Amino acid sequence: MPPSRIETLSDLLSADSLALLSSSGNALVEQIGMDVVRGVVLDVLSGNNLRDATEILTRRRIVALNLAMVTLFLRGLAVSDDFVQQLPFLAADSLTRNQLSKSERWLSYWVLGLTHKAFQNVLRDNPERIAEYRDRYIQTCQDVIESHTRKYGALQGQIELSSGLKARVDWLLLTYLMNTVGSGTLAIRGSEKSTYGKLFEKLILGTLLHILGFKHIREGELEEYQNVFWLSSRGKKRESDATLLYKPGRAVRFDIGFIGRGNPEISLDKVSRFERHLELNNQHWYVSTIIIVDTISPGSNIVALAHEIDGHIVQMSGAYWPQQVVRELNRRLGFRHPLLDMDHSEIRNFLTEKIRDAPLEKFIGVDINSKDNDDLSEKKP
Repeated sequence: MPPSRIETLSDLLSADSLALLSSSGNALVEQIGMDVVRGVVLDVLSGNNLRDATEILTRRRIVALNLAMVTLFLRGLAVSDDFVQQLPFLAADSLTRNQLSKSERWLSYWVLGLTHKAFQNVLRDNPERIAEYRDRYIQTCQDVIESHTRKYGALQGQIELSSGLKARVDWLLLTYLMNTVGSGTLAIRGSEKSTYGKLFEKLILGTLLHILGFKHIREGELEEYQNVFWLSSRGKKRESDATLLYKPGRAVRFDIGFIGRGNPEISLDKVSRFERHLELNNQHWYVSTIIIVDTISPGSNIVALAHEIDGHIVQMSGAYWPQQVVRELNRRLGFRHPLLDMDHSEIRNFLTEKIRDAPLEKFIGVDINSKDNDDLSEKKP
């Protein structure tokens, strides 16, 4: 049932729909289960693209939220006949309030055809410019609607739910609804890209180093200094995604990014962020760097730049890229592992077996037990 009055736009959404607005990496794990997460990790370790593996999850969230926006409009009209006309004013008013919840802020952005990034860039985060933007938004929509109506005629019809909620459809309702849905889609895609990236960076690196036989520790609880690794360390320069202490005086920093050839400038940035030395426990460590990216653009000089800092680039688009990591560790440190000379036909089964006992929950700080780890190679989200 719709509320008796509209205090905030989020009042018009169900609890389930509101939860979709604030989805986090840990919430994703709880939603889809650790079995699916392990399957995605296995796929990426086998050379598949993370975006391919998670696209269906993103699409499900977008579809659910798009339908929720239709319900929001219908519930709003059940409370007030002029809800659609007042919608930009409700959104603009919300954005001038202090301590606005994330859900309310995002809904207000979308209703005005904005995303958080657009609010930063277009309005420069200045609440005093919201009213001016609102008026221009309303006028722009009205101008386009009048032009379209003269060309094609008025839009008439009705949307009705079996629950009894209904609304007459006109060009204004459809315009505001489609703008809201479009902005929401942009926002969700941007949010999920960041969420999945941060989540699976730890999962992929943590699982890989676990499979290679290294022990996962917390940086703040460092008691061992050989064959151990920790995730997300911040040094004097910038953050590395993992640090491996192989033996006294020899360490390796790892940086991973699900970056395709369409983002070469980000890949290039990765080769300059690390120093070659580390002071730890009053001991000097020489540090090598391994940078893992999805794909390198043809003609890119990133490999040569990496060599200048004694770094090495590994592409996850290679079907057996974990073997390349092992070979690089062997070249630099003398590290030995069964993957070093393993036939390609055996690698997928080897990874499938070893990933079963990888402590994924510890890598991301959640407490979820896998229910069924059988046949990981066939598990898909």
